[in-house]
Amino acid sequence: MSFKITSSVSPTVYLIALGAFALGMASYVTAGLIPMIEQAFSVSTGVAAQLVTAFTIAYGIGSPVVVALLPGNRQRNGLLAALGLFVISNAASALSTDFLWLLIFRALAGVGSGVYLAVGISAAAMLSPAGRGKAIAVIMGGMAAGTVLGVPIGLIFAEQLGWASAFWLVTLLGAISLTGLFWRLPELSGSEFIPLRRKLSVLVDGQVTVILSVSLLAAIASLGMYTFLAPLMSAPEYGGVESITPFLWVWGIGGVAGSFLVGPMADRIKGPRMTLFIMLTLALSLAVLPLIAFWSVWLAMVPILIWGAVGWALQVPQNNQLLHVREQHGDGNLAVALNESALYLGSAIGAAVGGMALALSLPIWSLPVGAAIIAAIGALLQLISLRGDPNK
Repeated sequence: MSFKITSSVSPTVYLIALGAFALGMASYVTAGLIPMIEQAFSVSTGVAAQLVTAFTIAYGIGSPVVVALLPGNRQRNGLLAALGLFVISNAASALSTDFLWLLIFRALAGVGSGVYLAVGISAAAMLSPAGRGKAIAVIMGGMAAGTVLGVPIGLIFAEQLGWASAFWLVTLLGAISLTGLFWRLPELSGSEFIPLRRKLSVLVDGQVTVILSVSLLAAIASLGMYTFLAPLMSAPEYGGVESITPFLWVWGIGGVAGSFLVGPMADRIKGPRMTLFIMLTLALSLAVLPLIAFWSVWLAMVPILIWGAVGWALQVPQNNQLLHVREQHGDGNLAVALNESALYLGSAIGAAVGGMALALSLPIWSLPVGAAIIAAIGALLQLISLRGDPNK
């Protein structure tokens, strides 16, 4: 995988991507720290798990609110402040000796993360107008790499040095990004002032509604099914694997590769058409997963790899299209923040629906097949949108 800097992508974008790497790591490493935090704070698993909930809710709800209130001519300051809040909150998390304060700091880190990613994607597009798709791909690839590579590294640190060391590592990476951006990030062009009422018009924009709906359906299918990959592959009829780790790595590596590889295509192929192709591929990979796993557990890595690749790659054309649609309105970063909220909401819905399916004793194969149907509905919605506007 190449991180080669080309003339179409500003070098500053890679500093933003480093912050996104830290964000991806912080988003998922807490789940792996739960057993250590239980012991350190003498709380139950259910209580410790609320650290993940606090981060997720604050990210999904807090970030669009803050971005909506951020003046258009203060984008640089907003990005630096959001990353600063993220860094301070992670340092404070590492220093926490009281569980309630740790919960509060994880929520603050969630707000900082969401605002930073939304403004960071918009900033990357501004800094690289000739290669906007590539720039967005670098940011999303950084976040994917933080999830796939950063989380295991953080957990290794935690096992050797204690749970707080994982948050210190996130703090260090975020601080390096913050320092570099403080010196290298130029002022970002933006509207002098956009009334809040005009910003909220994004909520009734038909094109934005379709994009967000497709992202929501994709997240329900992809991220929701990811929650149940272990139960599927451990079922006797689908290989009965004892360790799910290799399959999670394959999914994650696919995500990193897909995020980066889709960038050059996003600058040549119209976003809505690319989204349709990705949604169809996602539906197909999920549909054939139980069939291939039934035949050969190791061959099942192929649809898992494709699923991971297209699941992560989707957000490059989606965010690129949102910025394009709202470019004239000056509120593209708010549209991106809403898109991130749709992803987190979709993940939660997918996990909840999958859990209900298992509680009702439905067969395990119904989960990937159901996810495939949801992805197909998203593809159908995208197709209807394309047919309604042939210029897309």
